[in-house]
Amino acid sequence: MSSPAPTAAEAPRYRHPLLWVPSLYLAMGIPNVTVGLVSAIMYKNLGVSNTEIALYTSQLYLPWALKPLWSSFLEPYRTKRFWVLTMEFTMAALLGLIAFSLPISNFFSVSLAFFWIAGFASATQDIVADGVYMTTLPPSEQAKYMGIQGMCWNFGSVLASGLLVWVTGFLHEHLQFPWIKSWIIVMSTIGGLMALLAVWHMKVLPEGARSDIKGHGLQGAWKATKESWISFFRKKGIWMMLLVVFAYRFGEGFIEKFGPLFLIDSRAVGGLGLSNQAIGNIYGTLGTIGFITGALLGGFVASKISLKRSFIFLAIALNLPHLTYYFLSWAMPHNLALISAVVTLEKFGFGFGSVGHMLYMMQQVAPGPFKMTHYAMATAVMGATKWATGSASGFVYEFFDKNYQHFFIFMLVVSIPPIVIAWFAPFPFSEEEKVRG
Repeated sequence: MSSPAPTAAEAPRYRHPLLWVPSLYLAMGIPNVTVGLVSAIMYKNLGVSNTEIALYTSQLYLPWALKPLWSSFLEPYRTKRFWVLTMEFTMAALLGLIAFSLPISNFFSVSLAFFWIAGFASATQDIVADGVYMTTLPPSEQAKYMGIQGMCWNFGSVLASGLLVWVTGFLHEHLQFPWIKSWIIVMSTIGGLMALLAVWHMKVLPEGARSDIKGHGLQGAWKATKESWISFFRKKGIWMMLLVVFAYRFGEGFIEKFGPLFLIDSRAVGGLGLSNQAIGNIYGTLGTIGFITGALLGGFVASKISLKRSFIFLAIALNLPHLTYYFLSWAMPHNLALISAVVTLEKFGFGFGSVGHMLYMMQQVAPGPFKMTHYAMATAVMGATKWATGSASGFVYEFFDKNYQHFFIFMLVVSIPPIVIAWFAPFPFSEEEKVRG
C-alpha cells in the first residue's frame, strides 16, 4: 500500500533545515513545559494548595501517555504540515483563553480544562512534528541536526519556565502588579509566541513525506494501528523493557512536580521561600547549563563505551543527585548561590542520566518496521510515569503531614528500584541490528 512517487511538478520545494528545525522544536518545547511545569507555578502564585496542584496538573500529562491511541488516525488525512499548523494555532488560542479565564471566580477548573485541551494539541504536535523531521531529512541530516533539535526544544523549556516565570516575578514584585494580571500578561505572551511560530511555519515548514495510508481513510488507519500494536508486543523482552522505561525516572517524577513548590513555599511551612525571579534565574540559567552539560557528557559516555555498558552508570547518575533536594530540606540554606549550585547539580545529573532513557527507547524499544509509532509508544510510557508520580505526589505529601524533608526521604527510597531494574535491563538489539532497524 505505497503512495505513488510525486512528479517533478508535485515535488515539494526544498527548504533548508535551519529555516524550520530550530523553530519547530522551539514550538514543541514551549507548550510542553507550559502545560506540565509552568501551570503548577502559576497556580501556586494564585493560591491553590500543593495537594490540588499536584493532583490536577499531573492529569495534564495524560495526553502524552495516550498519544499512540490516535497517532495512526492522523496519517490518512491531509499532511503532517497541516496538522502541525493546526495544532500550533489551536494552542495559541487556548493559551489566550487560559489568560482571560484567570480573573473569573472558578478560574481553576476553567483554566485546567483549557490546559487539558492544550495538552492534547501539544501531544499531537509532537507526533506530527517528529514525523516531519523523520520523513523530510535523510538519516545523515537527521544526525546532523539532532543537537540543534534538542537545544531548541530545551530553549523553549528555558523560555517558558525560566525567562517568562522571571517576568511574572518582576511584574509582581517591582511593578506591584497583582499575580492575576502578571500571569494574564505572560500567558498571553506565550500564546502570541505560538501564533508567531505558526505563521513562520506557514512559510517555511515542509509537508513531510506522504504516509503509506494517506487517502485510505479510517480503514487504513485501523489496519496500521492493529499491525503496529501487535508487532510492538511481540518484541523480545518487551515487558521488561517497558518496565525499565516506566521505572527509570520514577524518583525524578516526584521532584519535577514538588521541586518548584518546595522552592517557592515559605519557610514557615518548610519551603525555601524563593521568589519567581529567583526560580526563573535558577531554571533559566544555571540549571539549564547544568542540564545541557550533563546531557552532552552523558551522550559522550554512551557513545564511547556503548549504551549497554554505560546504562547502569547513567541510571545512577540520574537518581543519585536526588539527594540534593533532601539536603536542601534538611539544611534550609539562605544563601541563594548555594541553593542555585545544589539545584544545578541535580539538573546536571538529570541531563546526564536522561540520555540513557532516551537512547534506550530509540535503540532497544523502537527498532522495527514501525519505528516512529513504537518510539511514540515508548515515550507514552514515559508520560505515564510522569502522570503516576505526579498524581501520587500530593497524597504522599499529605501522608507525611506536609513535611518536605520526609517527602524527599520517600523520594530517595523510590529512587533505588530504578537503579536495580536498570541493572537487569534487556538489550535485544545489537549495534548492527539497530542500524538495520
